[in-house]
Amino acid sequence: MGSRPPGLLFLTSLLHIWHCAGGQGSYTIDTVLLTIEPRNTVQSGTAVRLRCQVSVSHSNIPNLKHSFQLTRDDVPIYTKNATEDTVEYAINPARAADSGNYDCRVSVKSKAKASNSQKLDVKGLQTPTLHLTTLTPYENEEFKATCSAPEEKGPLIFQFYLRFRTGSPKVIKQLSQGGNSSTATLRLSHIGNCILYCDYEIRLVSGNQKSNSSKEAELIVKALHITPIINILPSNNLSEGDIIEVVCRVVTPPSNTEVFLTKDKVILKQVRAAALSHKFTVREDDSGELVCKAEWGSVQKETSQRITVRSLFSKPQLTVETTDVVEGDHFKLTCSVTIHDSNKIDKKTMQYSIFKDNTEVANTTTYFTVAQLSASGNYTCNATSHSLTRTIVKESQKYVVKVKVPVSEPVLSVVGGTLFLGKPFLLSCYSQRGTLPINYTLYQPRIPNDVKVVSKPGEKAIFNLTSITQISDIKNILCHATNSQLNPPMAGTGEQLLKWSNIIEPVSKPHLTTEPRMEDISEGYNMTLVCSVQSGSFPINFTWYRQRKGFLDYKISWKLKESHSISNVKGDHAGGYYCQCTNPANETKRSAIIIIGVKMAGWKKGLIAVFCLLFLMAIVLFLFYKKRLPKLKRRRTGTLSVKAASTKVQRLSLTQAEVNKAANATPGMMGKSIWSEHVSGSESDDNCSTSTLEKREPQYSEVQLRQADPSRVPVKQGTDTVHGEVRNSQQGVQEVADARNISQTETVQ
Repeated sequence: MGSRPPGLLFLTSLLHIWHCAGGQGSYTIDTVLLTIEPRNTVQSGTAVRLRCQVSVSHSNIPNLKHSFQLTRDDVPIYTKNATEDTVEYAINPARAADSGNYDCRVSVKSKAKASNSQKLDVKGLQTPTLHLTTLTPYENEEFKATCSAPEEKGPLIFQFYLRFRTGSPKVIKQLSQGGNSSTATLRLSHIGNCILYCDYEIRLVSGNQKSNSSKEAELIVKALHITPIINILPSNNLSEGDIIEVVCRVVTPPSNTEVFLTKDKVILKQVRAAALSHKFTVREDDSGELVCKAEWGSVQKETSQRITVRSLFSKPQLTVETTDVVEGDHFKLTCSVTIHDSNKIDKKTMQYSIFKDNTEVANTTTYFTVAQLSASGNYTCNATSHSLTRTIVKESQKYVVKVKVPVSEPVLSVVGGTLFLGKPFLLSCYSQRGTLPINYTLYQPRIPNDVKVVSKPGEKAIFNLTSITQISDIKNILCHATNSQLNPPMAGTGEQLLKWSNIIEPVSKPHLTTEPRMEDISEGYNMTLVCSVQSGSFPINFTWYRQRKGFLDYKISWKLKESHSISNVKGDHAGGYYCQCTNPANETKRSAIIIIGVKMAGWKKGLIAVFCLLFLMAIVLFLFYKKRLPKLKRRRTGTLSVKAASTKVQRLSLTQAEVNKAANATPGMMGKSIWSEHVSGSESDDNCSTSTLEKREPQYSEVQLRQADPSRVPVKQGTDTVHGEVRNSQQGVQEVADARNISQTETVQ
């Protein structure tokens, strides 16, 4: 064979490269096969291999790439891109966590296909091992226990069991870990021998599998003798002011033992030793339990004793004569006590002090002063008892004195500053002066009273009023403010609202009228639409509308009525009209619709009357001539008929005998003869007026000769056409031209 031209070889190579790169070749995935070796069911620890093989048919596509993806229970575990048609995935060693349904999915360019699912079942679980940090723990001592299965995979659930020599095991701890081991912190309170062991559980899609139990570990739980002994000297029954000593002691404790003395969860003393001692002077509120606690590591043991402290005198009590202290009033504070043990306490030796905000203001049992704002504060008093062996000081509870400032006259105002009559609004009642809290009471006619309590500075009493329709109702509103039962309330009236608030009254329903009255509206005249309201705050917006036509006019006015004018009224102005009104109250009111009819103009009425009369006359004339016409036609037989019409040519009908007669007569007589016959015929046939005949313009007529009566003119036959000129004479009579000027055309047989 001959060698190919270089150019053709180059083009072939380019075409092949483009064909491969562009992926224009056709292909199809025939099969995808997944196999598990050595078999689908194996024992734990066996080496397993997954083989995925694909078969693709294509049109000579070189280096075709395959994308392999292996999944277990629909979770991807392995992916690979390769030109080979087979991939392998090794599981060595296989464990129970590897059990599941496996699939292989192969993608070739835009096509993909999956194999049939293959199930791998790995039998058996590794036996766990148990490790303890100690085999001889003390009672309630914490120690660590670790259960592990290092060869297993996946999330394992570990369980720890405790069993005594006599009895069934019970689960004392269960842990779910992501790994293959778990460590638990255990604490045993039972003294003596016991057995611990563990196992684990793995959760698979196909179900849970549980392992065998670990080897049992035997523990000896030892008793820890650190319970303390508590002694209280001189005794447990005490009087306030006595000095006592509390001793806590632990017999033969282990090293690092701590001893605590507590009362009401408060540590009074703490030592790291076998014993402690604590002295203190008891008070009335020291009655209760004293707890002695010994602690070693996480082990604690305690002992307690209760002490009772008798009160020699009560806590002082501070009182005020009046509950409400009003500015300017006098008030008195009194400090007093009750003696419980007169053998140990002499009331005469008691000393008292009164304090305001921790500053002494009096050293007696009473404090008397005038109430001022500066007198407000926290008051207490102390009672002190002195003896040779003890000094007892007791303090009363705090008494808060708040000097009340009387309320000032409340001010009423509308929230927002604008009151719309007929709409709900918020009413504010506020006193600028006055000690809080202040009680505000709103009074309205025919409405239950409403009470608001204000306790925050600057806060106003806000009342929700449904609506007020008349300005007169505002005057009847009353607000009382008070902060003391001893002083009368201060009142605010509705007159303040009228003075300080912007009151908006909605417009009333508008009324639409016309000028002139509706029954007097005629064509050609002007019409005014007057829209008026009885009441409403200014400015008022007036809007006029026409039915089926819409908007006509819009005006803003400071008056209660406005008008819209329509000039040169025509018939098409008839129809329905109405107006709408609104103002800052934003309530639109609409008038009733009025129907306006436009009368016809007078000259049109006269014209119509004339036309009607003419029409009736025409009908009468028509009927008259229709009745007379047949008789006139019978009379006109053989007469000359002339129809005059301005300069039009008119036709005359003459017989041959009449023409001959006219020719033989004198010229003047001929004209008169013809004219007399013409006039007689025209008067009976045509409705021509004398004024028409008096026109001087020449009129022409065409004369036709009709067949003569054979008895009268036996000699000639034919038709003669005579042209004549009809003129108006100076006297207003029509004349016929000389017969000599008439051309005759005869046809003689």
